[in-house]
Amino acid sequence: MVDTATDARRGPEARAGALTAEGFARITDAILHAVGTVIDGKPDAVRSALVCLLAEGHLLIEDVPGVGKTMLARALATSVDATVRRIQFTPDLLPGDVTGVSVFNPVDREFEFKPGAIFANIVIADEINRSSPKTQSALLEAMEERQVTVDGRTHYVPEPFLVVATQNPLEMEGTYALPEAQRDRFMMRISMGYPDARSEALMLRQRDAANPLDVLAPVVSADEVSGLVAWARAVHVAPAIEDYAVALAQATRTHSDLRLGASPRATLQLVRAAKVWAALDGRGFVIPDDITALLAAVFAHRLIPTRAAGGARGGSAADAIATILERIAANVRVPIAARQ
Repeated sequence: MVDTATDARRGPEARAGALTAEGFARITDAILHAVGTVIDGKPDAVRSALVCLLAEGHLLIEDVPGVGKTMLARALATSVDATVRRIQFTPDLLPGDVTGVSVFNPVDREFEFKPGAIFANIVIADEINRSSPKTQSALLEAMEERQVTVDGRTHYVPEPFLVVATQNPLEMEGTYALPEAQRDRFMMRISMGYPDARSEALMLRQRDAANPLDVLAPVVSADEVSGLVAWARAVHVAPAIEDYAVALAQATRTHSDLRLGASPRATLQLVRAAKVWAALDGRGFVIPDDITALLAAVFAHRLIPTRAAGGARGGSAADAIATILERIAANVRVPIAARQ
């Protein structure tokens, strides 16, 4: 699990060679269906979680308690037969609890690395904003570089790797707002929302006798997921589509209602997510609608409105994104990308 050699991490590209578009669609449809049996009535949230997994990003779920944030992460992990670890972020959680520590072995008279909870395919960072910024920052290296450095030694996290963090936006006492650098590590931020009446009634009937996670069976192995990742990575993005994504990001940096715009990392992650979005729709190329569909989920949590916009005028990042989309879409003509 740790100290993995570089050559061993080239496997996904090799496995993708045997995958076809039909095979990609069959496997991803099976994953979406499996998770959907647990998270009923929330297809957009389920699809977003799968996009983050296959685009090698991370997901921040911000919502009130009890709407299925942790259940979504566990259902996804179970459906892909991946290892999952849950970290309950509390004020007394230490960075070493997340990354791991070196412990002296009196028999060998050497220090041994004891991996922390971060060493799993899917890591659930529950209520991430309840721990101190120092503990929150323990996730930064693993989320960006997929490795952890302890006492000068590098330890790789397993592949695939996804951090699903949850936080409650309503309770402010005893919480620490995620700093900009931490929020920028998350590819997407979504909200689950309350279920509709039909879905809630179905949940009452289905979960009265058993937990749906107990009967959920894996539909794909973690090894096959790595092949899906490589397949989605090869989806074609035309230069005009890249220019469109850049224009949207640039517009956030000059918008009068925003004091912090989207980072270059946000632009890169937008395009990566759009590749998976296109592949899930059965296409080997990205179209403008893929970019547009993901823009708010990828950009909004990174943007900070000015005090004037957020205070007196009640403006939000979502409002700014809406005006940017309207302006950019009217002035930039993006042709549909052709297959390579």
